[in-house]
Amino acid sequence: PGGSDPEGSRVVSQPVRGRVWVAVGFLVVAHFFLHVGFSVGQGAPDLLTLALLLLARETGLARAGAVGLGLGLLEDALSAVAFGANAVAMTIVGVGGAFTRDYFVGDSRLFIVSYFWIGKWVRDALHWASVGDSIRPPFMDYVLVQGALGGAYVALVGLVLVTIMGLGGETA
Repeated sequence: PGGSDPEGSRVVSQPVRGRVWVAVGFLVVAHFFLHVGFSVGQGAPDLLTLALLLLARETGLARAGAVGLGLGLLEDALSAVAFGANAVAMTIVGVGGAFTRDYFVGDSRLFIVSYFWIGKWVRDALHWASVGDSIRPPFMDYVLVQGALGGAYVALVGLVLVTIMGLGGETA
């Protein structure tokens, strides 16, 4: 049984929507468990961005933006230096991710990898642009190198998650 999404025109099956929310909850808990509990830092993927991108494909624009803002504020609560930068970046990524569902209908593996990689890279670029000049790391290092590698890491983890949970990923 499927239902029309009240914020969009895409028909989303209820079991898929439920699996997406379960995955998002798991990713949020795992993110803070790895980053705060174990202090893995950059060794762990950005699971908050992955959760937001996954959710943004299944919900409407307003919900994706609100969840992005909430996740960004959660992450900002742990940052004593650039409060608000994560909230801005995650809100924009959530809204942008929600827009993709109207323009890119397929869920091929190539699309999923590209979507997660670009989403994470854009999030890092927006975060870099949102922090103050006095604490901003060099663009080449933070956005071009770490952003690209972080995007690849998130894309790989996202592809594995989507494949395991059966959330998309037809043949490319």
